[in-house]
Amino acid sequence: MQLNGTPPEMEQVKTLALTNYGHFTSMRVEDGHVRGLSHHMQRLLRDSRQLFDVDLDVDRVRHFVRLALEDAPALTTARVTIYDPALDLGSIGQDAEPHVLVTTRAASPGIASPLRLRAISYVRDDPPVKHIGLYAALRRRRIAQRDGFDDVLFLNPNGTISEIATSNIGFVRDGQIIWPKAEYLSGVTMTLLQQELDESVMVEPVTLSDLDEMDAVFATNAATGLRAVAAVESNEWPKEHPVLDELRGLYADIPGERV
Repeated sequence: MQLNGTPPEMEQVKTLALTNYGHFTSMRVEDGHVRGLSHHMQRLLRDSRQLFDVDLDVDRVRHFVRLALEDAPALTTARVTIYDPALDLGSIGQDAEPHVLVTTRAASPGIASPLRLRAISYVRDDPPVKHIGLYAALRRRRIAQRDGFDDVLFLNPNGTISEIATSNIGFVRDGQIIWPKAEYLSGVTMTLLQQELDESVMVEPVTLSDLDEMDAVFATNAATGLRAVAAVESNEWPKEHPVLDELRGLYADIPGERV
């Protein structure tokens, strides 16, 4: 763990627990390269303007990520959290000076196991922002896992599907890729796949009653890439599908950018 390139003091990180105001991005690093690195940096820049009213120096961020990776394994998940240790509950409106916290953990080399999802009605605060206020999402993930599922699928008040707790969701119907039409956090993996696909991708409202029409379902996340969804509630799909293999191949062929 490094804050602005050096090990943090307790006083500098306690704000994350006591105030919990900031944003982040997580990325899979393979031998110093990241697929969609520029997208991750643009996300940090965009969200810093939204949350702190400042322009983040993304070159400085990349420098701090490189420092944190010096002793990390070749295959690593790096999380960059942007927050201001000086902001507290009473001073949240003052001018901000965002700091850069970089944490790393070893990444799994294999394909993640298929997910079984429980559907719950919930809309995240500021869905387009990757903020650190994860209590409500994690609370619902815990409920799902206590009921025997792996994760939670969010439904809008009108019953349409939006996203998984920390992943995007996509569908395959008659060989066609479908993204849900809803407000959600558009992930970097989802964006990269969208750019790589030759054929047009459908965007339409999807409800639980539409799931019978789907041939396969998948989740996308920067840390795990593409992951099959084996079930949503009582709807089940095969763990393997040719379109999922194609998507994995497209994603694997995307060159990484040097940090």
